This record gives sequence, structure tokens and C-alpha cells, in this order.
Amino acid sequence: MKSGFYAGILLLPLALGACSITPSSNTYTTAQAGTLQEVKYGTVLGVRNVMIREDNAETGKVAGGVIGGTVGSDVGQGKGQIIGSVAGAVIGGTVGIALDRSIQTKQGVEITVRMDDNRTVAIAQLADEPFTVGEQVKVLTSQDGKARITH
Repeated sequence: MKSGFYAGILLLPLALGACSITPSSNTYTTAQAGTLQEVKYGTVLGVRNVMIREDNAETGKVAGGVIGGTVGSDVGQGKGQIIGSVAGAVIGGTVGIALDRSIQTKQGVEITVRMDDNRTVAIAQLADEPFTVGEQVKVLTSQDGKARITH
């Protein structure tokens, strides 16, 4: 019974991480939909592969700590239960951080664009559509300064 419970808890960070939506050239969050964006045009000068990682993900660390504390407490079975809980929480939190990084890291692309006004800008976003040097693109900028590049 307990092993099924622990297995279910171990899957919790994966399920919560899957709910995260990282903005890209083809994806808008509900907060972004319907917002005014300035449109400018430019030419792609360079494309570079990058990794994009969410820097505020705490799901794995918290879930790992809880899981580790629970497992550590059960291992102690009343003897050294506090020490087992603390050690389990620390180990679980460390494992959770590693899990978060793997879940929250996605393949991205940094696109350098020469704007029609001769400024040069670079934007990193998810690699959800291909860009090639020399092609014309749109640079969409929202009022909060966030930008994306689309065809």
C-alpha cells in the first residue's frame, strides 16, 4: 500500500511541471491573448540554438522535500524519526531540484535581427518554428517589453 502511495507522490512534480506553458512564437498565455503588441519588421542575421529554463520553478524542490521527509520518517519507525525526516527532506529536495531542471528546460533559439530602422536586436524563444538567415520576420513587442519573432 505504501509503495503505491510513494509512487503516486513521486509523479506529482511531473504532473505539475507539465502544466507550465513557456511562451514561444506560436503560443500565447491567456494573459498575453488580446494584448496590444507593436509590430516591426526586420531581417534575420543569425540563429543560435540555446536552452531555455524557467528560473522560478519550485515544484520539484517542495515535492521532493515532502516525499523525502515522509519516506525518512517511515524508515525511522519511531526511532530517530526526526533525523530520518530531516535527512529525507534534504535528499528529496535535492532530487526535486534536479527533476525541476529537467522538466523546465526546453530547446530554444536565439534569433538576431537587423530591424528596418537599422537597429540590431536578439531575442531568445522556444524553437517551435525554423528561422533562417536572410528571411524577413515580424518582431512583436508587448507593452511590458516582452518580444517574440514570427514569420
